[in-house]
Amino acid sequence: MGISKSYLHCTKNGESWYAIHPSLSRSIASSSTPAVRAYTLNTPLIVPLIAKILNIPIYTTTQNAARLGSTVSELKELLPEFHSTEIDKTAFSMLVPELKSLLASQSSTSSASTSNAPVSAIIVGIETHICVTQTALDLMAMGHKAYVLADGVSSCNAGERSVALARLRSEGAVVTTSESLLYEILGDAKDPNFKAIAGLVRDTKESTREAVETFCRL
Repeated sequence: MGISKSYLHCTKNGESWYAIHPSLSRSIASSSTPAVRAYTLNTPLIVPLIAKILNIPIYTTTQNAARLGSTVSELKELLPEFHSTEIDKTAFSMLVPELKSLLASQSSTSSASTSNAPVSAIIVGIETHICVTQTALDLMAMGHKAYVLADGVSSCNAGERSVALARLRSEGAVVTTSESLLYEILGDAKDPNFKAIAGLVRDTKESTREAVETFCRL
């Protein structure tokens, strides 16, 4: 995956941030209930825009793309130009050797980091109880911090989602919303990126509100 040096590393409030997308294929997304399907793409589509503003690297994977399909076109169109490939896998966790290698190389680009330095990973995608859960657990087992966006993950069986999020909370993952985490990363309205972020929040406020309210009812 080609990554330009201008997007190699983002450090905010002492944490190194990365955005990762477990499989978000058309065949899986379309299997959700109508209410969930309407908002499954909302936050995953916003994350690339956030990542571009804040210089946060993005990693995407597909789950057995030959059978389940590639990443949905709506998301692909928003990925930065440096994101030239995606990792296909059969393992349910994203933490396959290729991604582990990318995380290690990204961490080592910071003068304050080593290849084993912990990172903070923002996770969106599907399915919550399978790929998202196993990815978050593997990240934490490696000493990284996992942030799971409640308005950015879903499951074909809606009942699985709440059980998975409860488990991830108990295991130490941070389950939060996209807007809450976004302002946590910024930390201060004096941040030079605040104006751009505030504009994005304003432009997506209604769809984000509807996504949060929809998922909170599950």
